[in-house]
Amino acid sequence: MKHGVAFRKFSRTSSHRMLMLRNLVTSLFEHEQIKTTLPKARDTARLAEKMITLGKKGDLPAYRRANGFILKSSLVPKVFGEFAKRYASRPGGYTRIHKYGNRQGDNAPHAILELVDNPRDIRYEVTAMSVGWDVLSKRVGQTSGKDLVNEGVTGLEDLVERERKRGAKKEEVVLRHRTRWNLRKVLRYRGEEGVKDLARKAESHIDTLLAKPVAIRDTAAWGSTEKESENRVGFKAETFAPKPGETVPGGIRSPLHLAKGILGKQSGLMLRLHQRKKLGVDRSEFWNNL
Repeated sequence: MKHGVAFRKFSRTSSHRMLMLRNLVTSLFEHEQIKTTLPKARDTARLAEKMITLGKKGDLPAYRRANGFILKSSLVPKVFGEFAKRYASRPGGYTRIHKYGNRQGDNAPHAILELVDNPRDIRYEVTAMSVGWDVLSKRVGQTSGKDLVNEGVTGLEDLVERERKRGAKKEEVVLRHRTRWNLRKVLRYRGEEGVKDLARKAESHIDTLLAKPVAIRDTAAWGSTEKESENRVGFKAETFAPKPGETVPGGIRSPLHLAKGILGKQSGLMLRLHQRKKLGVDRSEFWNNL
């Protein structure tokens, strides 16, 4: 019977293994986002959360223990200052792991390890883009394309605050259930400034989605050939052309069906199974009439 096998050995000696993990924790505190293998990320996250807990204690014994573990002494004040203030109201869960496919070569599972609520928080950025996508998808069927491009989408800050307070109800009003769940999760400890910042990022993503079909139209109008288009506007029309499986707000066709192209079946059970309100490019007339 084997006992005490809770920790990974990584095919290294104890001294080498601990030095490697200390180095990963130090890099995480320095950059607040690192990429490594999935097993290393899990062990690094466990040690990093212990260091942040010491930083929240803030006493001299905790400072000495953190200073003896972190390889760069210049990062210890950051743990006891910036991180302790950021996670003062958070009871735990200071790190997040995102799976990142497999590494080329040895096919090892890759992962991105980051500190929660860092300036480049991946879930926060993706949630802001999802909010912008959902809001624009609702507006596509309610107003004309020219009015939507000229006036834009306003009132996002009030909408984000209202959806955040709505809770985990499954009915869809503006945002989808999963988007609202992520919205409540990323804004739980960010306060009012987080609501304003997320609304600003969602509005910026909406402007990007609206600018793409306009850029395609204007590029085709300005230059009759690829060389003329590139010289006049500084980019190629193919750069903005929809790619196989790419979707736009307001469509109902799935990326899988779009990627099949002319080989995809246009009727039958599979088409109905792959239909979603969020996905597709079926509203081509709406975007072509901008």
